[in-house]
Amino acid sequence: MTSIAHQTAPPGRTMERTTDPAPVPQVLQGLTAVVTGGSAGLGRHLAKGFLAAGARVMCAARGAGDVMDLLADHEDRAAFLSADVRDPDSLQRLMSETAERFGGIDIVVANAGITRNGGVSRLSPQDWREVMNTNVDGVFHTVRAALPHLERSGGSMLTVSSAMASRAVPGASAYAASKAAIEAFTRCCAVEFAPRGIRVNSLSPGILNTGMGEIVGADERLRALYWPRMLAGRAGTAQEAVDAAVFLVSPAASYVNGHVLEVNGGLM
Repeated sequence: MTSIAHQTAPPGRTMERTTDPAPVPQVLQGLTAVVTGGSAGLGRHLAKGFLAAGARVMCAARGAGDVMDLLADHEDRAAFLSADVRDPDSLQRLMSETAERFGGIDIVVANAGITRNGGVSRLSPQDWREVMNTNVDGVFHTVRAALPHLERSGGSMLTVSSAMASRAVPGASAYAASKAAIEAFTRCCAVEFAPRGIRVNSLSPGILNTGMGEIVGADERLRALYWPRMLAGRAGTAQEAVDAAVFLVSPAASYVNGHVLEVNGGLM
């Protein structure tokens, strides 16, 4: 099956970038980043992109997933720690061990997330709670654990939302509600933490050719629902989301705070 990132766009639509990327500017040189949910999907791509931009990166997740190759390629700047964002003590250990290993923390990306699909009348209370525990409570616990470290460094926090936070989709009530909560929480944190020298922004991807987006692209019913609504006429690449994330956590975004940056190909 053809990768969804390389589908031919309809006439008049923008095609995907096909040229080889230029060398990555080292805009994160000397900085240390923690990425939750960093062993697979978008989280792994974020970790890889931060490493390419010069950062030291701690990948955190419940399991190592597909991250071991990154550790082998960047032994001096990459590490993995098992952590569960639903457990505040686990995140406290993650931040403490990262700071001890790399000498501090400058960037924290609250990326870990799950989904449980189903209409409101069919979605079980357990499924609803599982989504909220990971997606909402997990971001809260991550921010709380990271706060003293980012206050010392004058660092940056990045939450990961979704285009679904502001678009109604049948069967996605739990996921959409959790992401809308993340965006509101991000803005509140930006207001609270600005006096402490910490920026807090959110990355809001649309349908990407990685993680949950791969499932959407492989489902003809979902493709028929979403593709006509995307001005780009295609799914986004992971790299396009990574580029936006690198900008948001870099010094180039020093005047960007409390912002939700949508990277969705013009999803209407």
